[in-house]
Amino acid sequence: MRARQWILAAALVFLAACSADRSTTASASSAEADSASGQATSAPEGTFLAYEHSVSITLAGRDIPARVNAVQASCFAQKFGDCAVLNVQQQGGESPGGTLTMRIAPKGVEPMIAQAGTGGDISSRNLKAEDLAQSVRDNALQRSRLEKEHARLMQFEDRPDLAVADMLTLSKQLAEIEAALDGTQREAAQQRHRIDTNLLTIEFQPTGTESGRSDIGQAFSDSGQILATSTAWLIRTIAFLIPLLIVLGAVFAAWRWRSRMRKSRGPL
Repeated sequence: MRARQWILAAALVFLAACSADRSTTASASSAEADSASGQATSAPEGTFLAYEHSVSITLAGRDIPARVNAVQASCFAQKFGDCAVLNVQQQGGESPGGTLTMRIAPKGVEPMIAQAGTGGDISSRNLKAEDLAQSVRDNALQRSRLEKEHARLMQFEDRPDLAVADMLTLSKQLAEIEAALDGTQREAAQQRHRIDTNLLTIEFQPTGTESGRSDIGQAFSDSGQILATSTAWLIRTIAFLIPLLIVLGAVFAAWRWRSRMRKSRGPL
């Protein structure tokens, strides 16, 4: 009896260990999936991808101006990480709308889109990536070539037998190379910035019903302008035809007068 109890206890311990191992494996897999999802818009290690997001959000027209200002304020405050506003456009009146473009840290893309779309619907969303590998490689090769050329020329700078004219030429060449090196450094910094951050463009549009009403209202508003333009065109046409009608009337009157004169004279 005691042997059976020991066997049963050992079996329970073994089953508990297996269950704990499966739970740990499942948790690790979930954590890896979450990590991959959070880094979906970060360039993988060893790549040079510059990501660009464009999102279109439908929202009540009256809420669009405040939402554009709120998203802009979140970017200025670095609420979701490094962020810089590049462009803001707003449109009011019967056809409200707004567009906001920013460069933001990859981890801040989803929270910023979530804030922008609160109470609205994401009608469209696009993601594209530009591969900067070739540009980065070309710039690095150019910088390496310039650095070697600069080092080679620096060897001649301290030569005591260097003529004044040669020294002036050498100084000019060194200045040109240093300016080119500065350009490659700026280009490298710009490329790194595009790779480390994402370009995010959020467009706000009114709901379909509001958009339809805006189109109808715009049509009524345009009808007055169309009527005025048509009337003006008609007046110009009449003014153009009046002299022609006068000339034709005079010709017709002269023809009638000659016809009467012939009839009054009778046959010869």
